[in-house]
Amino acid sequence: MSGKSLQALTDALKRLPGVGMRSAQRMAHHLLQHDRAGATLLARALDAAVERVGHCERCHAFTEERVCSLCSDPARDAAVLCVVETPADQSAMERSGSYRGLYFVLQGRLSPLDGVGIESIGAQALLLRACDGQVGEVILALGFTAEGEVTAHALSEALKHRGLKVTRLARGVPVGSDIEFVDLGTIAHALADRR
Repeated sequence: MSGKSLQALTDALKRLPGVGMRSAQRMAHHLLQHDRAGATLLARALDAAVERVGHCERCHAFTEERVCSLCSDPARDAAVLCVVETPADQSAMERSGSYRGLYFVLQGRLSPLDGVGIESIGAQALLLRACDGQVGEVILALGFTAEGEVTAHALSEALKHRGLKVTRLARGVPVGSDIEFVDLGTIAHALADRR
């Protein structure tokens, strides 16, 4: 590979999650050899998104407005606040079509080994938002990783201390799966959380 521009493009593509050197090189070569119009479109879209997209001042989701369309929607149930780790998690919850409340997007999860503490994930803003007088229940829709569990526990304690009802997403056997292929931890949690 030759040229500073091609190397800069490859290095930029490597910044994407799950993209290593070889994948970045393949993408760069594809864009420059087979899809220059797509490369230009991608560059313009990235530039516009970086310039225009920010975080909602109420929930921290991505938006081009001060307050996102979900927070502005009077049909949403303001008494229920769903806490997620990332805007991608919020999008997944919305695609399910089963939740009609509001959201709060943390900026990650606790990870003491990586130096990510409670102040780094927006916990103070969450507490202010949850204690606005409208919220009655906070649903913690955080991942079931070790960091997600620690984050859920810390937030749950802080929210309960302020008199809020705190619930957690249920865990269990995925729909359409056979028990024999489900990991043992999931089976154990499904048994403990059975109804």
